[in-house]
Amino acid sequence: MATPLSTPDQCRVAVAQYAVSYFNNTAGFIDNLQSWVSDAVANDAQLLLFPEYAALELCSLMDKPLQSDIHGQLHAIQEYLPLFLEAHQKLAQQHQVTIVAGSFPVKITQAGEEVFVNRSYVFHPNGLSDFQDKHIMTRVEAEDWDIRPSTEIKIIDTAIGKIGISICYDSEFPLIARRQVEMGADLILVPSVTETLAGYHRVRTGSQARAMENQCYVLHAPLVGEAAWSPAIDISIGCAGVYTPMDEGFPANGILAQGEMNQSAWVYATLDFVKMRALRTNGGVLNYKDWDAQLKLL
Repeated sequence: MATPLSTPDQCRVAVAQYAVSYFNNTAGFIDNLQSWVSDAVANDAQLLLFPEYAALELCSLMDKPLQSDIHGQLHAIQEYLPLFLEAHQKLAQQHQVTIVAGSFPVKITQAGEEVFVNRSYVFHPNGLSDFQDKHIMTRVEAEDWDIRPSTEIKIIDTAIGKIGISICYDSEFPLIARRQVEMGADLILVPSVTETLAGYHRVRTGSQARAMENQCYVLHAPLVGEAAWSPAIDISIGCAGVYTPMDEGFPANGILAQGEMNQSAWVYATLDFVKMRALRTNGGVLNYKDWDAQLKLL
């Protein structure tokens, strides 16, 4: 774990609305990743968030029959996992930043059975790494891809403080983020991929609701663009957002920063954790503190 000596008062974040690329070789993947990270570092970002299933662009390196075979590529992509991990870790150390990589369908052994999980890796500046697996599967993941859910809600200590990761659909369920915040997270990260405008708005609305009810920051990073060669991520819709509570000292609409729809770009923001924590005791409303009031009615 990368436990900070003290939680910083502020943090500069870069949230990706990331377009899928098609690579002819692994060097192309590494060069593209380096370019993205270098751009974020040039804009003083300390925490970089990539979207859900961004790692599936590595399937472009496979033979064409595998590119259209979802089950086959889940097995084949494991070959690229060491490269994926090494590339992100080197960049996190080189630039002394925290990188939350695009989630990867990782094959693990669970109860004696080989299964796949949707895993979001966190790479620390000190060379260590952590991960959070997705908890609740969409119908496509469960029925078509057979991705299995995690049963462990984590918070991760990073150089910029404690974070929680709620991958895409997880953000639409309030108790996951609530548990992460109760465990100490000041920041919830939501990497996502959605193929419809309705899907994007579900995740965005969930992200904003989590920011409101927990009086915390939520970062939403979607995959964008078209990849006709991939049945898994052929169409991805959305824009990145940095969401806040809706109260004094914060944007009235709860949007600190937001990108343009379906454009490949970083979205930047500076988070003020001191101001955020003060809101939980002195805000116009006290959503975080008043959470238990609703439980008395059930």
